[in-house]
Amino acid sequence: MRSALVISGAGGALGAAFVAHFAKLDAVVVAAGRGVDQANLDEKHGVGRTLAAPLELASAPSWREFLARLAAQNVVVESAVLAAGGWKGGTPLHETSDEVWSSMLNANLESARVSLQALLPGMLERGRGSIVLIASAASVRPWEQARAAAYAAAKAGALALVQATAAECLTSGVRINAVLPSTIDTPANRAAMPKADVNRWVLPQSLARVVEFLLSDAARDVSGAALPVYGRVSV
Repeated sequence: MRSALVISGAGGALGAAFVAHFAKLDAVVVAAGRGVDQANLDEKHGVGRTLAAPLELASAPSWREFLARLAAQNVVVESAVLAAGGWKGGTPLHETSDEVWSSMLNANLESARVSLQALLPGMLERGRGSIVLIASAASVRPWEQARAAAYAAAKAGALALVQATAAECLTSGVRINAVLPSTIDTPANRAAMPKADVNRWVLPQSLARVVEFLLSDAARDVSGAALPVYGRVSV
């Protein structure tokens, strides 16, 4: 059996940065989500280092099919980074459309729920595993998200989901934690905020090292944590 690290949201800038970071380490990295392509992954990281899993992250049947394929290849998921998410804002709540509200809940909360429900049974059966959710500073600082209430509510819900589930798994050998980054230095954020001081933002590579610690045996006694990763932003 080979052990695998699943990274959801691997088609996005942050997820791709996590894939690049963890592909240099020991476990097989499974890049899950929309827009992932095996040939592209092989070119970037080397043949055999990563597996593409172009699945719909908020779909339980997609997860079941994906995990069955891994099992057929003698691959077990022992760790996961839930990096899928999204942001839409710009209007106060009373002007927020149902589409924006639903899309924020689906991208940031529902994808986390379905992912956890898919990954946990195997980990609990084996009595080991580690999962890290990429939440947001907005999870605990919603007052800073005026005109993005749907995003703040979804991220707060995802953090609550992780911490409640971590409590359920506390004696099982399975750990679940969250990190709370402030603005991450991605091309999309630079384009959206061209006048911002990007030197104060969180680097994806720095966030990856924090996640690596939480996944590792060095953090064996850490579960249910919500770790602030605020960069150089004053709080």
